[in-house]
Amino acid sequence: MQVVAQHIDDILSSMRALAVDWRDPIALRVIDKLRELPAKREYSIEDVASWLDEDFDDGMLIARLFLGLSKDQFTAALIDELGREGSGKTRFKKDRERFLEGLATLGLLDAMEAEINKETHWSDTLVERLRSGRGSAISGQRRGRDVEDFAEELVKKVFEDGYSSRCNFIGARGRIAKCDFAIPSKDNPRIVIESKGYGATGSKQTDVIGDIEKIIAAKRSDTAFLFLTDGLTWRQRQSDLKKIVDYQNNGDITRIYTLSMADQFEADLQVLKAEMGIG
Repeated sequence: MQVVAQHIDDILSSMRALAVDWRDPIALRVIDKLRELPAKREYSIEDVASWLDEDFDDGMLIARLFLGLSKDQFTAALIDELGREGSGKTRFKKDRERFLEGLATLGLLDAMEAEINKETHWSDTLVERLRSGRGSAISGQRRGRDVEDFAEELVKKVFEDGYSSRCNFIGARGRIAKCDFAIPSKDNPRIVIESKGYGATGSKQTDVIGDIEKIIAAKRSDTAFLFLTDGLTWRQRQSDLKKIVDYQNNGDITRIYTLSMADQFEADLQVLKAEMGIG
C-alpha cells in the first residue's frame, strides 16, 4: 500500500451527510397501529386497555407518545402514581384497574382527544422536529438551571452578595474544582454548594458522581459541602443516588436536599453562617 500524506481539507471535502432510516420494526408496527386508531371526540380507559391487551409494550409506547414523555420520564411518572410495586406487564396483569387508573391520572385520555382531534398545519411536523431535537436539549438545560436558580435565591437571601457563583474554587493545598456556589468566595470557601436537576436519566445523571468526587477531593475537610437535587428520574438511577447518599453518610457531603426541603436548606445556611462567622 502506497504511503501518502493526507490533509484535513481533503478529508473534510469528501465527507457527506449520513442518511439513516429511524424506523425500525417496532416503529413501523406502532405507526400502523396509530393509523388504525379510530377518530372519536371522547376516549375511555378501555380504549387504552385494548392496546395493552393486544401488545403491552407497544401499548405503553403509544401511551407515552400521546403524553410526549421519554421512556424514563414516563416510567418515573407512572411509578409515582402506582407506587414501588412496579409499572410493567406483571403489575398490569396483577392490578389492571389500578394500572389503568394511573395512566388516566397522567392525563392520557385528554392527550388522546386533543391530539387526534386537533386541526393540523404544515408546520406541525417541523415544530415536532424542533421539540424532539433542540427542544429536548434545551429542556434538560433549563431543568438544571432552574434548580441552580432556586438554590441561588436562598443563598442570596442569607448571604446577600457574599458568594461566588458557577466558579472554580480553591481548596486544600491549592486544589481546584468546579461548584455552583462558593461562600464567602471561591478563593477561600467555607461552604460549597452543587445543584443538579433532572427530568430524564442518562449519562449526565451519572456524570454528577464525578463532579461530586472532584469537589470532595479538592475541598478542605472543614468546608461544608451541600448538595441540592431533584427530579423523579432519580428513582430510575437509584444506584447512583445511593453512592451520593453514601458520601453523605461518610461525612464527605454535609447534607443532601431536594426542592421540597427549601426551608431546611435555608435554615442550615443560617446556622452555618453563624457557626463559621461569615459576615
